[in-house]
Amino acid sequence: MANPKGFAERLLVEPRGFRLKARDAGATPGCEKKRNAHARTAENLERIDALQFQLYAEDRRSLLIVLQGIDAAGKDGCIRKVMTAFNPAGTKVHSFKVPTPEEADHDFLWRIHAAAPGRGEVAILNRSHYEDVIVVRVHGLIDRAECTRRYRVINEFERQLAETGTTVLKFFLHIDADEQLERLLARLDDPERHWKFSEGDIEERARWGDYQGAFQDALAHCSTPHAPWYVIPANHKWYRDLAVSQIVADTLERMAPKPPEVTLDVKRLRARLRRT
Repeated sequence: MANPKGFAERLLVEPRGFRLKARDAGATPGCEKKRNAHARTAENLERIDALQFQLYAEDRRSLLIVLQGIDAAGKDGCIRKVMTAFNPAGTKVHSFKVPTPEEADHDFLWRIHAAAPGRGEVAILNRSHYEDVIVVRVHGLIDRAECTRRYRVINEFERQLAETGTTVLKFFLHIDADEQLERLLARLDDPERHWKFSEGDIEERARWGDYQGAFQDALAHCSTPHAPWYVIPANHKWYRDLAVSQIVADTLERMAPKPPEVTLDVKRLRARLRRT
């Protein structure tokens, strides 16, 4: 079986020479067989649970997880299947949609600052500040010069997060056009999922090529040592869950959170408790 520690190295975006179209959305590098994946994912979720407890108790550092992808890429599913390993007491999930009038009156990072995790916390962004170099670019709301400026601002923002104790992980859930079509059709076939479909999804799908170009550039410009991008082949949901959970668990292990050392007079306290 392939080395389970190799997901980050296999899926990392190296800016030099990166081409999104060269990444196979249906590939399963590091785990070719589905039957091996579920047990490994379950082990990763147990690791995440234990390590987050340590991070919360340490109360010094934090973890920011960014999920991006085209419509139907599986961001919500990834949160349900992987991120529920985190204790809600120390976790925040933010879903970013079209900016509200108040948000639009501020710079594009204003609403992201408020969503950043505090000490001991994990924050999960379902879409993020990258909408402001992807969607707005595809719709022609900013020009190439402004887009390039925003890449620079994003890199500086993420560097500041890293330097002040926040580890940043960014996952691009990568599906191909055929898989997106199947998933959108499945929503139409299931009345309980009609709420997830709008005619705007059809209009956005027609811009597939423009979105791929915008994703390509954002990933290449903004994958840095302090805030790396990982392209997760997501045609197979079981592989998506395995790869994301493995990278998150390994990252927390490298952080090695340690709760503060507390010395208690256990014998005296036990005796006092029994007297109550």
